[in-house]
Parts: sequence; C-alpha cells; structure tokens
Amino acid sequence: MQVTTDDTSATDRAAHRSPRRRWRFAAVLAVVVTLCGSGIGLYLNERDTREQTRELAVPATPDWIELDVTAQDVDPTAQQLTLYVTPVPHGRFAAGPDSQTFARPVEITVTGTPRVTIRAAEGEAAASQLVQVGTYDGTKTDYPFDRYRAEAGFSATSGGAAAPVGLVLTDTDPFFVLRPQATTASSGAVTLDTRITRSRSTFILSWFMIAAMWAIALAVLGAAEVLYRKREGLVWPSLGWMAASLFALIGMRNAAPGAPPIGSLIDYVAFFWAEGLIAASLACTAWSGIRTEHRLRREREAVTEAA
Repeated sequence: MQVTTDDTSATDRAAHRSPRRRWRFAAVLAVVVTLCGSGIGLYLNERDTREQTRELAVPATPDWIELDVTAQDVDPTAQQLTLYVTPVPHGRFAAGPDSQTFARPVEITVTGTPRVTIRAAEGEAAASQLVQVGTYDGTKTDYPFDRYRAEAGFSATSGGAAAPVGLVLTDTDPFFVLRPQATTASSGAVTLDTRITRSRSTFILSWFMIAAMWAIALAVLGAAEVLYRKREGLVWPSLGWMAASLFALIGMRNAAPGAPPIGSLIDYVAFFWAEGLIAASLACTAWSGIRTEHRLRREREAVTEAA
C-alpha cells in the first residue's frame, strides 16, 4: 500500500514538473528567436544604410560633369581617406546621350594629398583615378570612439573656362561610416566635407569584447577566491584554465576590428585590468597551493615519523 502511495506521489510530481519544463523550454526558445531576429534586423538595417549612393551636389544646368566618388578605405594610421573618382560627362560635354565619352577636352582637379589632375581628351572617356585625402581632428587611440574629418575639393575646366561639377558619393569601407556634406561654389567647384566614425558592427563587437574581458577576469578572480578559502592545493585544471584565459584575452584583443594600437581606450577600459586581475589571481592561487602542498607534506611526514 505504501509503495502505491509513493508511486502516485512521484507521478503527481512528474506531472507538475512537465508543464513547467515545457514553459521553460518555450521561454528559452522565445529568447533565442528574439535575439536572432534582432540581430538579423540590425544587419538588414546596416546593410540598407551602407553602400548607398548619395547625390551630394547636382548642378541645375544640363551641361555638367558628374564625379562618381567611391570611399574605399579609411586608414587612421596613415591619416588618409582613399577615394576612387570616375568622371562622367553630361549635356554638351558628352559625345552622346548616356555616353561616358567626352565631346571636348576636360581637366578635372582634385585637391587631395597630393593634388591630382584627371584629364580626358576629346572622344575619350576619362580614366578612373585613386585619390588620397588627408584626415584630421581625430586620434586613433580613442578606439572604438575615434572619429575624423576629411575635406577635398573638386573642380573642372574645359577650354580654359570653368565647368560645373556634380558629386555622387558611395561609401564601401566596412569599418567606417561617412557622413558627408558638399558645398558648391559659384564657379561650379564642389568642396566635400565629411565626418568619419566607426561602423555600428565595430561598436557592437568592441563592446562585446569589453564585456567578455571583464566577465572572464571576474570569473577567474572568483575561482581563485574559492580555492584560497578552501585551502586547496595545486589544482592543476584550475591553474591551466587561468593561464589559458590569460593568453586567450591577448588573442581576442588583437582580433579587434580595425587593429587598434596598444594603449587605446579599449585597453584602459578593459584589457589591461582584465590581464592584471587574471595574472594576480593565477599567481595568488599558485602561491597558496604551493604553501598548502608543503603543509600537507609536512603533516604526512610527521604522521610517518610518529608511526
């Protein structure tokens, strides 16, 4: 009779636990789906807002020269922004409708670092040209919050007279975002002024690395405190994990997007402190373990001598 009661109680407990487990599984599944959906939404939003073609300056006249400018690379170390400039004629400057062949000789000047001149002869298409533009007003060690500015001037002449210039900009650097503005002068020249910041994905990964560094360091510190209080000896798996964490953070730090130099903000916020905590925890745990092992050895020797 008692066995039947115990079996009934166990069955009731299992029946009560079963809906609870299903709810927990559903909650975990909902969280995973929400996080994955949020990640996909962020990716789609960044993809739609990146690599867009912006018409920064389009003259009102039908006769003008379009400059298709592609921002290919931002190099904070060299303090340079690399632009790929392709001239396209319109109106009387073009040999025909939708033609990239110039109907008259044109000379295009880009004030970068250094100044670059693009020439197109009559009956020819202008060759695309790489232009280096200097960046300023930024410090690379502010990573991941470093930001810069860049300026470049674009002008064109044909037959000794100024020709109107239009500017169309495309940003393709995956690590940076350009926020450009263009100013058109009365002569038809265009000045590009752009602010440069890190991309959203770089920010997200940088913050994740900071949080991960602190989480690993605090986990090692907590484990070291437990081992010290329990007066454990040399627990080799724990010591191996701590040592592996010490060197693993170096690899993670070097994998930061954009290769920030040592001494950047991310180092002073997380990396240096995490490495210091892990190294101190490892040293203290090893020293405490060594002392415990010596004490245990002396106790064993004392028992052996007494016997």
